[in-house]
Amino acid sequence: MIIREVYAKTILSKSKVADYTINPYIGCEHGCTYCYARFMKRFTGHREQWSTFVDVKTNAATLLNHEIKKKHNGRVWMSGVCDPYQPIEKRYQITRKCLEILSKQNWPVTIQTKSPLVLRDLDLLMKFKEIEAGVTITTADQNIRKIFEPNSPTICERIDTLEKLHSSGLKTYVMIAPLLPGAEELATLLSDKVDRVLIDRMNYHYADWVYKKHGLEYAMTDKFFREKKEELARALERKDMPYQILF
Repeated sequence: MIIREVYAKTILSKSKVADYTINPYIGCEHGCTYCYARFMKRFTGHREQWSTFVDVKTNAATLLNHEIKKKHNGRVWMSGVCDPYQPIEKRYQITRKCLEILSKQNWPVTIQTKSPLVLRDLDLLMKFKEIEAGVTITTADQNIRKIFEPNSPTICERIDTLEKLHSSGLKTYVMIAPLLPGAEELATLLSDKVDRVLIDRMNYHYADWVYKKHGLEYAMTDKFFREKKEELARALERKDMPYQILF
């Protein structure tokens, strides 16, 4: 893994998902084959393969402390094009430093990650007046996870993370996106661990070669997404779990 320390020009960016987004890092160690954030290479100039590099925005907290005073209070999404709790966060703690500032300024936050490292900051998250912690889980099938998300935390680790966050009193959600084979089994695993479920299909084509290599072309079709979202929705309704389908 190529790690570089860089100085960002700005950190609190406008977002279509929330009011703002903060990305403490460029790149991600998880190596998810479908990752939409690969498009970032067009703007960053990286020639290395995606998931082989991470740029650390070492001045992120300093920038945020300055920028937050000039912006209107709004919800911040952590993060849009990187996992804020990927392994390098354990060393640099950029995400935690940014969250400390957001907490002091009483800004609402939505976290999205695949990592149990978020539990390290549970003490800090509990200080927020308004915060939501989410974990992305795309399938209940560990073999499918290994195909599409080779370096990411296991499904069990992510389920356990949600359970601990939820039992601590935090508002939690799960992002089932992209919808992969085996996702229909998640309803049972997530019962009593999340406040809501978000579901979306594969809306990009970076992982087309992975589907073809493993004989999973059927899971790229509109028919697959239509049937799986209906099956998953019925399972969630049986568990009385609120959900939103984004396609």
